[in-house]
Amino acid sequence: MLPPPVQRPLFALVLRFVAGIALASTIALVKYIAQGGIHLAEILFWRQIVTVPLILGYFAGRGEMARLRTDLLPVHGRRAAIGVMGMFLNFGAAILLPLAESTTLGFTTPIFAVILSALILREHVGPVRWLAVALGFAGVLVIAQPGQAHMPPFGTAVGLSAGLMVALISIQVRDLGRTDEPLSIVFWFAALSSPILALAMPFVAQAHSPRQWLLLGALGVLGCAAQLLLTASLRVGKVASVVVIDYTTLIWATLYGWLIWDRLPGLATWLGAPLVIAAGVVIVMREHRLSRAPSEPQVAATAA
Repeated sequence: MLPPPVQRPLFALVLRFVAGIALASTIALVKYIAQGGIHLAEILFWRQIVTVPLILGYFAGRGEMARLRTDLLPVHGRRAAIGVMGMFLNFGAAILLPLAESTTLGFTTPIFAVILSALILREHVGPVRWLAVALGFAGVLVIAQPGQAHMPPFGTAVGLSAGLMVALISIQVRDLGRTDEPLSIVFWFAALSSPILALAMPFVAQAHSPRQWLLLGALGVLGCAAQLLLTASLRVGKVASVVVIDYTTLIWATLYGWLIWDRLPGLATWLGAPLVIAAGVVIVMREHRLSRAPSEPQVAATAA
């Protein structure tokens, strides 16, 4: 088991801020590549497989291959299986919806974390957190506008499912972080999820232009960097100290949506997003007050 990590709140904030830029860039790149006709399953395969030689090369060059050793391979395997589903949902929402809207729906993760803790873990959830849950879903209703043509229902369902899946994944990542270091967690996720994604390759793989190969390679490097930054920030900072920084991804998503797709969020998104964000902040801060134990639930997005 690794020694308890030294908490460095300021450094954690910096890591989380850079991770937000890398994550928003990764999601925007997936959307852009998918619109070029490449299947999402193939995109995710190259997104994952590039990580394996990058981390192996790093450790091999330093003569530190032993740092990849783990006693929790079955746990990493479950994390990989759930992580693949999470990536399909997370990136699928970005393909189906405008970037700002899909990013906002991803902010429902802490809301789902409260629901899961009540239904599955049988934890007591007080009125403050239930009110925050109601506030968050009110924001979702404002954004989605059921019955209107603002957002496709299927895309909205995928975006909400992504928030739920990330809530499950983040708990696993937090637990793994107590015994395995960030590079090891990211490596095993990539190494174990790549064969799962490879099963689809005979059905979806196609020839690519040099430009498309360049984009796929850049996606792999960028996605690896985003995961490393996200995972490392969890090791040196607590949820309450970094979660607010996660919401800066909405800034970058909005910027990419405007620069690449000439799309700015509509009025409904500007009205609903603050409600979803406020709900997430209230939930996390409330969790922090109720329990300062290391086992506090993790609510950060890690399905990049």
